[in-house]
Amino acid sequence: MRHDRYDCSGGCPVEAALERIGGKWKGIALFHLLKGPLRYNELKRSVGTVTQRMLTKQLRELENDGLIERQVYPVVPPHVEYSLTERGRTLEPILLALRDWGRTNLD
Repeated sequence: MRHDRYDCSGGCPVEAALERIGGKWKGIALFHLLKGPLRYNELKRSVGTVTQRMLTKQLRELENDGLIERQVYPVVPPHVEYSLTERGRTLEPILLALRDWGRTNLD
C-alpha cells in the first residue's frame, strides 16, 4: 500500500524510498536509464523478460513519482523515449551501490 504521508519511526524514509523504486522491474529500468535516454523497445530488451503491460505500469509509476520522463516525438511511427529526471539521477549512487553489492554477495 502506498502512503501519501509518513508519520512513524526512523525507518519511514527507507519505506518511502522502497515504495518509489521497489518492484521487480523498476530498479532494473532505472539502472539501464543511467546510460542515457532509451526508446521503449530498447528499455524492454535491456530489462529482460518483463511483459509489456508490467513494464508500462512500472514506468508510469516512476514517471508519476518524478523519477523518469517520457518524451513522445510526433513522428510516424510514434517514437517514445524515457530518461531520468534530475530527481531520478540522484539515485545513481544507490543503484551503483546495489550493483556492486550484488556482484560481491550473490553467487
